[in-house]
Amino acid sequence: MKQLFKREDIERKGILILKILNESPEPVGARVIARKMSEQNVQLSERTVRYHLKFMDERGLTKLVGRRDGRVITSLGIDEINNARVQDKISLSISRIDVLSFKTTFNLKKMRGLTPVNISFFPQDQFKKALVAMKPVFKKNLAVSSRVAVAPAGKYLGDIVVPEGKVGLATICSILINGVLLKHGIPIDSKFGGILQVSNSETLRFVELIHYSGSSLDPSEIFIRGKMTSVGQVVEKGEGKILANFREIPALSRDLVEDIIGSLTKAGINGVLSIGSAGNPLGQTNVDLNKVGMILVGGLNPVAKAHEEGFDVDNKAMSTVMEFQGLQSIDEL
Repeated sequence: MKQLFKREDIERKGILILKILNESPEPVGARVIARKMSEQNVQLSERTVRYHLKFMDERGLTKLVGRRDGRVITSLGIDEINNARVQDKISLSISRIDVLSFKTTFNLKKMRGLTPVNISFFPQDQFKKALVAMKPVFKKNLAVSSRVAVAPAGKYLGDIVVPEGKVGLATICSILINGVLLKHGIPIDSKFGGILQVSNSETLRFVELIHYSGSSLDPSEIFIRGKMTSVGQVVEKGEGKILANFREIPALSRDLVEDIIGSLTKAGINGVLSIGSAGNPLGQTNVDLNKVGMILVGGLNPVAKAHEEGFDVDNKAMSTVMEFQGLQSIDEL
């Protein structure tokens, strides 16, 4: 008799559900879980998700909270994620880039539409001082844009709620460039996130890199936690290491891309640090044949500087989209 459900398939979906619960600061119900799974190309009905949740409740991996079907992950559930097979653990960051690029609806002419953002959580008592530390980074155009959003505990930034005791900060993500180019019919290949060395206020070379295709975390999160940046030194002296990303575009599209970049710059979006020439290395990084390299500034550079100065911060990079018109200038805060 043919099996209707393979055990490995059930385990894979269960791990994905646990990861969604683990990444959420509040209880999550079957409807939200089903939607987040569909974003990763895993289609399950709400009813089927509830079946999985009930099974995991019985195993002690999840816990029902309140009268509705909101669940939280338990310590056993976290252990289950850590002990899962390697291929089950990886929710490749490249897939999140593709999803957010597709969700981007930002219109350059109208200056409105959905925009990819990173979400960072600061302790309430530290946020004002952290903001002072971050503002010079925005002024030096070392962020994608100076437009941000702030929310207190219990409020939403996109579809992410700010946890108790925290203040949430949304900064525009470099995936905005992917989304804008995609809407103009230009394919863009996201290669890696890295640490870019800056000398005399000019980009020099990548000294560290993590390929998106092999990481479940955004590389910027890893570099910030590892204290591998020196954004503050770049702001003050023009020397140091910042967060940056590497992309490739078809060589034939270069002129059109430059026009789009010019329009983005006029709109206050400074996401592109440099663009190369066909087939030639950029930032001492090789480029595929008939392709052009692009270096994009990391959207979390302001947050990296705050972390360098000792502020506690929890980042959820490449996490959601927000309406551009709902963002405000950092100078207004």
